[in-house]
Amino acid sequence: MANPLFDALFAPLAGDAKPLLIRADGSTLSRDGFFRLMARQANALSGMGVQKGDRIAAQVPKTPEALALYAAAVALGAVFLPLNTAYTAAEVDYFLGDARPRVFVCDAARALELAATAARHGADLLTMEATGAGSLRDLAEGAAETLRPAGCAPDDLAALLYTSGTTGRSKGAMLSHANLLSNAEVLVGEWRFTPRDVLLHALPIFHTHGLFVASNVALLSGASMIWLAGFDASQVIGMLPRATVLMGVPTFYTRLLDAPALDAALVAHMRLFVSGSAPLLSETHDAWQARTGHRILERYGMTETNMNTSNPYDGERRAGTVGLPLPGVELRIMADGAGVATGETGMIEVRGPNVFRGYWQMPEKTAEELRPDGWFITGDIGTRDADGYVTIVGRAKDLIITGGYNVYPKEVELLLDAATGVLESAVIGLPHRDFGEAVFAVLVAQKGVALDAAGVLAEIAPALARFKQPKAAVVVEALPRNTMGKVQKNLLRETYKGWFG
Repeated sequence: MANPLFDALFAPLAGDAKPLLIRADGSTLSRDGFFRLMARQANALSGMGVQKGDRIAAQVPKTPEALALYAAAVALGAVFLPLNTAYTAAEVDYFLGDARPRVFVCDAARALELAATAARHGADLLTMEATGAGSLRDLAEGAAETLRPAGCAPDDLAALLYTSGTTGRSKGAMLSHANLLSNAEVLVGEWRFTPRDVLLHALPIFHTHGLFVASNVALLSGASMIWLAGFDASQVIGMLPRATVLMGVPTFYTRLLDAPALDAALVAHMRLFVSGSAPLLSETHDAWQARTGHRILERYGMTETNMNTSNPYDGERRAGTVGLPLPGVELRIMADGAGVATGETGMIEVRGPNVFRGYWQMPEKTAEELRPDGWFITGDIGTRDADGYVTIVGRAKDLIITGGYNVYPKEVELLLDAATGVLESAVIGLPHRDFGEAVFAVLVAQKGVALDAAGVLAEIAPALARFKQPKAAVVVEALPRNTMGKVQKNLLRETYKGWFG
């Protein structure tokens, strides 16, 4: 039996001496070297008892070994579960309890902190350091470098990615081999990737953007990747002359625009700059073109679907829009159960081979958002013009996207409401030059309490990943409400929209 993802992404690497990963220090890992690394890990995990369908959770630094762990999971027919490295122990506890992974690989620096959590949920604990060293590497030493991948059907699960819910309970989006492979195939064609490309990879790989969009596209096309542990503007500037493509979030581009070295000569050999995961301000788009001569290609996707739309490679890339539906992806704008007229606003729904299989162990939530005929209700509000270009104008359920990461206000509000001296709170997203949106808290004090906003934020910080923490807060006498008693967050967003400049 075939293994769709393995056959397309990883099997072609064997025996190929071409560099796959180029490290920051200039050293390289060949395509064949990566295959052998992946095979050793897969055989070691198999020896631990990992079987097809088992979950492998990973909260590890970005290394070649971390990418190989994803490949090893695919080879075994296991379900890969990447976790944001910023998640706290309490957050990790929920994910392990819900997904029940067979193995949990964590940063060696957090092994003592997370050992009891892993044991409580029946996961064997392995470690990986920022150098790639750790108990997983030790276990894989001497393991076979040949591999017979597990047979998998296109609809078999390949990954489980958690996305926050409005109640604060995260949902595990189930992504199949066909979901991931179909999207990679489309993007390779639409974005003109070839084996001659060198992708500058500074994104995290616990997220759809870095793991599935960037990495899968490079692997499928035969491109090489400059593999950076994270985004550092000066490091990226130094690496740009060696690359042909950069994929990033808006923060990348605003930070690079602050670098005096960025000019048209520096990027003359580059063929493509892609932005996504958060709204790209039109002013950033225009400033980038003025400085470099390149128009950033903005696209639109989400955890449950990977990419849905893209501005065209050869046609007009329109600032402020996310382009046109990708080949094979249907998109419609709906209101009151019917499609809206051109230019009218409504809920974006999509259907295609990229759309996930549902939420892990949440049939009711799946039924709410994934229609029986395959249409997925994205939760995003948008419009479509006469030429078919889609513009995102807002998000239902008050989702905040900050620096490419999803934050649902309710999760933060629950902590704020329980903080010392707080009567109630409202969390909103406000425009921010670097992050697209910044998390902002509006607080109401308990009667007789002189509330210190900074103190409240400090109190809740240990319980939240850093990207979820409000960047600022303000204390008000009361929250605005409508006649039904619902907080009018639209008024708060309007009142404080200029807070971050």
